[in-house]
Amino acid sequence: MSGPDENSTFAALRGQLQDAAATFAGGPDALESILLGMVDDVDRAVGEPLEIFPVCHHSPASALAMARRLREKQPKVVYLELCEDLAPLLTELRNCRLPVALQAFAGDVDGFPAEWAPLSVVAPITEASAEYQAISYALDTPGVELVLVDRSSDHVFQWDTRGERMPEPAAEGGQSAGAPSAETEAEAALHGEAVGVEIGDLRPRFAELEEHLLRHGKVRHWSEWWHQYVEVPLGNSDHDTYRQVMLLIGSLFRRLAPGEEARVRVDEDRERYMWTRMREHLAATGTDPADCLYVCGAFHAASRVEEFGVHGGTGTFTISPRTATTWQYGLIPSSHAAIEAQFGLAAGSVSIAATEWTKGLKRTRVEPYRLAGQAGARKSSAKKTTGRKTAAPAVVVPVPESASEDRLTGFLRRPPVLDGLDEAELLGWSVDIVRAARRNGYLASTADAIAVFETSILLAGMRDRAKPTPYDFQDAAVTCIEKDRVPGRRDVRRLVEIMMGGDRIGQVGYESLPPLARDVYDRLAPLGMKLEQRGVGRALLDMASRPELRACSDVLWMLRRLMPHGAARPIMGERRLGERSIQESWDLALGTHQRALIELGYEGVSLEQVLEQRLRRDAYGPQATTATVLAAVEDATLYLGSRRLSDELGTHALKVLAAERSVDGAPEVLRRVRALLAYYRTSEPVLPAWIESFVKTGYAHYCTLLPTAFRDEDATVGQVAAMLGFLFSMEGLALSLGCDRAQLELAVAQSHPDDPSKTALLWAAQVQLGTLSRAELRARCDELLDNPLVVPSYPRYLSGFVHALGPVPGLADVVVEAVSNAFGRLPDAVLLPWLPLLITTLRSDAAELAPLLVREAGRIFPGRLAALDAWVPPWRAQQPVPLAARRTQSEEHGPQGAALLTAHPATCDAVADLLGCTQGWAQPEALTASGAALLSAHPRTCDAVADLLGCDDEWTAAAGPSPSGAALTTRHPATAGALESLLAGT
Repeated sequence: MSGPDENSTFAALRGQLQDAAATFAGGPDALESILLGMVDDVDRAVGEPLEIFPVCHHSPASALAMARRLREKQPKVVYLELCEDLAPLLTELRNCRLPVALQAFAGDVDGFPAEWAPLSVVAPITEASAEYQAISYALDTPGVELVLVDRSSDHVFQWDTRGERMPEPAAEGGQSAGAPSAETEAEAALHGEAVGVEIGDLRPRFAELEEHLLRHGKVRHWSEWWHQYVEVPLGNSDHDTYRQVMLLIGSLFRRLAPGEEARVRVDEDRERYMWTRMREHLAATGTDPADCLYVCGAFHAASRVEEFGVHGGTGTFTISPRTATTWQYGLIPSSHAAIEAQFGLAAGSVSIAATEWTKGLKRTRVEPYRLAGQAGARKSSAKKTTGRKTAAPAVVVPVPESASEDRLTGFLRRPPVLDGLDEAELLGWSVDIVRAARRNGYLASTADAIAVFETSILLAGMRDRAKPTPYDFQDAAVTCIEKDRVPGRRDVRRLVEIMMGGDRIGQVGYESLPPLARDVYDRLAPLGMKLEQRGVGRALLDMASRPELRACSDVLWMLRRLMPHGAARPIMGERRLGERSIQESWDLALGTHQRALIELGYEGVSLEQVLEQRLRRDAYGPQATTATVLAAVEDATLYLGSRRLSDELGTHALKVLAAERSVDGAPEVLRRVRALLAYYRTSEPVLPAWIESFVKTGYAHYCTLLPTAFRDEDATVGQVAAMLGFLFSMEGLALSLGCDRAQLELAVAQSHPDDPSKTALLWAAQVQLGTLSRAELRARCDELLDNPLVVPSYPRYLSGFVHALGPVPGLADVVVEAVSNAFGRLPDAVLLPWLPLLITTLRSDAAELAPLLVREAGRIFPGRLAALDAWVPPWRAQQPVPLAARRTQSEEHGPQGAALLTAHPATCDAVADLLGCTQGWAQPEALTASGAALLSAHPRTCDAVADLLGCDDEWTAAAGPSPSGAALTTRHPATAGALESLLAGT
C-alpha cells in the first residue's frame, strides 16, 4: 500500500490521532500504527470507485441506511456477499413468511470425508436486515441485476478441509439465568446442524477487547453494547457518517484480531473470491463501477488483500473447481431464536432488533423495500412505486460522490445524544410484563409494575444512560418479579423477549416447497386440516366409513418413520405385521417440523422413494447387522408392501448372518424372525425362499457358535438364551428343510460354561433335548442349596433358569420350585443378605420373563391366605408309588378306562356322534381285552418303547390276552415301570 496522502479527506483526523497516540503512549509505537492504519483502511474503502456499503448482521441501523441509500443512488448492479450458488432461491422469498433461511444440502458427499455427511449451509434472512432490502430492491426494480459474489456452498467445506474446522461462535454470557427451556431449544433447532454463512458478522475476535468494551460500557453482553453504542447513534445518521463509522469499526476489529491462521486465511480468501467475481462481472458486462453497489460485512469492507478494488491485483488468486458432490437447494423456516443460537447472539437480541426496526421506520419515515406479494408483510396504505422517493424529514440530501467529506472527526468528537425518557413507553412495558407474568403463574401485582418502572430508570442511571434500553428493562423485570422458582414454562427473561416482539418463526410457502413436501400436503388434503400452520392438530381417521382415508393413513405412518418424533404421533391405532387399524387418531405438527419435511425433499420426489433409499442405506451400510437388515425387511413389508424389496433385503440378511462372528444381536434376530415367520405363515401360501434359507443358515450358524458363546465372557446369558430360543423354536422347520438334529446335540454336549447363569441355561437345554431328566435337574438344584460355598451364587443360577423360560417355557414349574426351596430351606442369616442380590439380578437380567414366572407361581400357590397353612407343595405331594403297589392297585380296581366308559355311556355317545362313529358299543369282553390284543398284535411297538427307555428285559410268557394295563406289566415289567416313573415325574 502507498503511504497516506496529506491532501486526503482524513488528513486532519490523522494528525489528531497521531498527537493522541504520542500523548497517551509517550511516543510513536504500535498504538499509532493501529490508529493511523484504521484511518488508512477507511480512506481506502471510501475512495474505491465501486461503492462499498458495510453492514452488520441483522442490524436495524444497517437496514435503514440501506433503504435510504438504495432510493438515493438507484444502482444498476448490486453485488451481495452471499453464496453464489444460492441465487436461484432468492425469487422464492416472496412466497415465504420471514424469517426463512436459504439452504444448500448434500446428503451424499463426493470429495469430502464421509463422516461430515450430510452437509448443510444456511443463510438466514429477516426483514430487518440490509441483505433483504438489497434483495427486494434488485428483484422488484426493472433493469437492476443482483449478483451473489461470495464463495459457493461447496467451497465452504472445501476451505474447511485445508485447516482445522472453524470454531462455533460461543453464546454470549449472562443471557439466561438457568438452562434453556424445551420451547426455546426447539425453536433454536430450526437450522439443525447446518453451517451458518456469516453475512456481516461484526464482533471482536480479541477476547480482551470485548471484555474491555463490556466492562467500560456497563453492559452484560456484546449485543447490548452494540445496541447502545452503535445502533442508537447511527439510527439517524446520514449515509457518509454511517459508512465511515462502520468501516472504522470493521478496521478496528480486523487489526485487533488474534492470529488465528486458519480463520484469517479463510476470511482473506473470501475477500479475494468476491473481488475476483466482481471484476469478472464488470469485464463481461462493461458496467460502470459508479453504477454498482457492493454490500458486504464491515469486517470485509476494510480488507487489505492485494485483490481489493476494481483495480486490484489480477491473476494472483485462482478459484478451485467444485467437487463432485451434488447439492440440493431450498428454503427452510427460520426464527429469531435459531439465528441467535447459530451465531452466538444473546437471547432476544434479534427480536429486540426487529422491534427497533419498526420503531426506526416510524421515526425516520423511511419507506422500506418489500418483495411484491411477500407473505406476512404489513400492507402499506400508500401504493409502492419502484424508485419513488418518499418525502421524509430525516432523509438527507445525497452528497455528490466526488465531494465525500470527513464525517468521522465530527462523529468521534460529538458528545452522545441523550434521548429523553419516554415514560409512556416504559409504563406500557411495565404493565405488560406484569400482566404476562400473572398469566404464567407469577404472583405479580401493580406494586411490581411500579418497582419495574423505577428499577429500570435506576439501572439506566447507574449505567450512564438517560433512557432505559430494553436490556435495562429486562434486568429490572427479572430483579423485581422473578422468584425462587419458575411456576410455568417460561421465566421472566423469556416473557420480556416475547413481549418485545417474540420469537418470530418463518414459514415456506407451498409454491416454494420441494415436490415431496407438496405431494405430502396434497395426499393429506382429505383430512381437511391446515397442515402448514405451526402447532399440534388432531386428525381422526375412520377408515370404515371413509375408505379414502387409508391412503392418508399410509402417508402418516411413513412420516412417522421418516420424520423426527412429534411431527406425526399416533394416539390411537397401530400398524404391525398382519394388522391394520380401522380407526386412528393422530397428533400432527408438520408446520412445526417444516424444515425436516423440506429436507426429505432433497432425498427424493416421493415418500416411498425416500423410505426405500433409507432402508437400503441401513441394510447395506458398513455397520449393518443381521438385526438391522431384518428390521429393514420388516419396515419394507409394513410401510411399502414391497415383496421385491423384502426378498432382496432378506437375501442380504443371509450374507450378513453368515459373516457375523458374535451373538450380540441374537435377541433382536430371534424377535424379528419370529414376527416375520408368523406373518408369512398367515398371509402367504408358502414361505418365501429367503426365510427358509435364513432358518437353515441360522440353525447351522448358531449351532456352530453355541459352545463358544457359553464360554465367552462377553456374551451375556440373554444372548445365549436367544440363540437357544432360535434353535428350539425353529427346530421343526429347520429339520423339515434338511438340517440335522445331531448338530444341535453335539453343540450342547461340547458346551462347558463357567458362569453359574450359563450353567443353569445349559441344564435347561439338556432337559429340552432329553439328555437330562427333570428329576436329575431337581436333584442338582438341591445339591446347590446343600453346598454352603455355592449358596451365595445361587441367584445367578436362578437368573439362568429364568432366562431359560424363553427357549424352554415348560420349565416354569421347576423354576418356581427352585425359588420356593431356597426360601424354605435357607436360614434368615443367609437369606436376608442374599435376597437383594436375587431381586436385582432378576430385575436387570430377566425383567421381561418375570411375568411368566409370576403366572406359574400364581397357578401353583393357593389363592387365599387361610389355605396356605394346609397347603402342600405339589413337588412334595407327588411321591412316587412303588411298582408293586401300583400293580396291586391295578389288579384290585381292574381296567379303569373300561369302567369309566361303561359308567358314563351318554358322554361316550356324544363324543361318538361328534366324531361320526356309527359302529355302536362293543361287547364287554372285547373292551376288557382290547389293550392286550393291541400289544400282542404289534409287539415291535412295545420293543421300540423299551429300547427308547433303555430297558433290556425280554418279553415274558403270558397265557393269553389279559386286561390292557396288565398286558404291558406282565410282558414288559421294566418298560412299564420306566414309563410309570416318567409319568409320575411330570
